[in-house]
Amino acid sequence: MKDAARLLLYLVGVLLAGALLAPPLFWVGQHLITHRVLPSLARFDFESYFHRALLVAALLWLWPLFRVLRVRSWRDLGLDKNHRPGAELAAGFAIAAIPLLCCGAVLLAFPFYSLRHPFLWGKMPAVLGAAVVVPLLEEVLFRGFILGLLLRSCSRWGALLLTSAIFSMVHFLKPPRLTTPNDAVNWSSGFVSLGHSFWQFGDPLLVAAGFLTLFAVGCILADARLLTRSLWLPIGLHAGWIFANGLFSKAAHREMLALPWIGKDLLVGIVPLTIALASWGLMRSWVQHARAHPPQSISRTR
Repeated sequence: MKDAARLLLYLVGVLLAGALLAPPLFWVGQHLITHRVLPSLARFDFESYFHRALLVAALLWLWPLFRVLRVRSWRDLGLDKNHRPGAELAAGFAIAAIPLLCCGAVLLAFPFYSLRHPFLWGKMPAVLGAAVVVPLLEEVLFRGFILGLLLRSCSRWGALLLTSAIFSMVHFLKPPRLTTPNDAVNWSSGFVSLGHSFWQFGDPLLVAAGFLTLFAVGCILADARLLTRSLWLPIGLHAGWIFANGLFSKAAHREMLALPWIGKDLLVGIVPLTIALASWGLMRSWVQHARAHPPQSISRTR
């Protein structure tokens, strides 16, 4: 269990370093706004900088972690060369995106959402960027490194469940908006935001609507990685969910919350959880089909 203990220390270090980095990162942003270098940063509050600081801290601590754990290659993390990355990427994208968009189309018949007029085309580049960048970063971090490290000291299912719990908790930790006003930021503000980040766990509806869905999504992505011993299928699934959710949010306007059934978007609530579980079944069926019909080049080598 030494690897798991070191991973726990890594996560604690990320939280503490992120809390320390958030104020100076915020002050750099304010300096850039004042000198009109990046005036677009003015729309971000301190909590946005806090989340970016956690990501920076996670990246900074990775190299020392690898050195301690003696990770030299992807094989040390249980990953193999993928012989059809394009097929798995496309299949994962379709398996995630199509059911979620169908769910959104059905919800338009109810008072939860209404169509926007006009469609927000100007915000689609941001959706496409998120659908490319976020899956790559998060799958490498969570299903690549964290799951790979846990597999060295835990059982297959234990590593899957623990990785999914970490994934869902990281995404669920979110301080209330304006916990720290921009004009009151000091060196302790990051720790204030960190302390307020657990507030959602006190609301059973938010736990049922958000945390459980995130946990299920984490399990699906981890299972895809374990089944294929590759990150391409989970990257495709992750990208499909982000793209479908972003596309729907630009085409439809949320009229009301109906927790725990429907939350702030198509990725929150018991209904999205049901859709995610259906995608899990589709994903496993596709993997079985792909195994039964391997590429001709692989079949010949065998």
